Amino acid sequence: MGFNHKHLIDLREYTADEISLILDTAERFRAVNERRIKKVPTLKGYTVVNMFNEPSTRTRSSFEIAEKRLSCDSLNFSGSGSSVEKGESLHDTVHTLCSYKIDAIVVRDRHAGVPQKIADISGVTVIDAGDGKHLHPTQALLDLYTIRQKYGHIDGLQVGIVGDISHSRVCGSLIPALKIMGAEVTVIAPQTLLPARPEVLGVDHVSSKFDEVLPQLDVVYMLRIQQERLEGAPFPTLREYNMLYGLSKDREHLMKPEAIICHPGPINRGIELDDYMADHPTRSKILDQVYAGVLVRMAALYLLLGGAEDGITA
Repeated sequence: MGFNHKHLIDLREYTADEISLILDTAERFRAVNERRIKKVPTLKGYTVVNMFNEPSTRTRSSFEIAEKRLSCDSLNFSGSGSSVEKGESLHDTVHTLCSYKIDAIVVRDRHAGVPQKIADISGVTVIDAGDGKHLHPTQALLDLYTIRQKYGHIDGLQVGIVGDISHSRVCGSLIPALKIMGAEVTVIAPQTLLPARPEVLGVDHVSSKFDEVLPQLDVVYMLRIQQERLEGAPFPTLREYNMLYGLSKDREHLMKPEAIICHPGPINRGIELDDYMADHPTRSKILDQVYAGVLVRMAALYLLLGGAEDGITA
């Protein structure tokens, strides 16, 4: 099938077949990443700007690695120390960057909607690398890839997303992506960490009772408690949160034998997960997710920019 998208911002604009194509392409790039020379000429001559206006480690580094392995030329740009800090508008900054005849912008910003605005004014391909509490499509894609690697499919799986639902841009992309791919989704959190109208999330079930739901789940997706956002905390203490919603060794007996654990990182050990579960040799897929980030970001860049077909295995 063809791939007719110019941007990767909102996965709700993608079909199940198109998402599957990204995951299948990521799997083809897996062979590239597991050989000694991990580089292909697929996007040689293309220029990608990484505009990260908010701190990031995993997302930024995996995009940079993906670009290098595709032979892109990259320019790393951040709001800190740039003309943006001196008061230049987003509009002028984007037009300045586009004057270099670039091909794509990968953007992360603390403000929701910035990637779409850049897509509207730039004329180049835009990939959303996380915007505010809004969306994070490549995170959702690497999560889908990780889940599919374990089970061979996504359709029909029971996925539970646990934690700070209301502040999570991960949820903004992951929940609709899981639904498009046929999974059944439950969100599990105290009422104070849910949006005022949880039904707008489009999930199948909402629960505040982790221990009741845990035995049903094929995938236990633990969200990071965003401590930087918790002034006037929506729960009494982190210790109490951990007792009710932390995934610990004491809860493992409630899990299905084959159930896996995912987490977008970075982990707050002792809050969302204890060391036993975070490092579990068979259940924890957290490092697999990190690796999948490189693969799906290579796939997304390749498909969006129309790289040469023979460039995947060259």
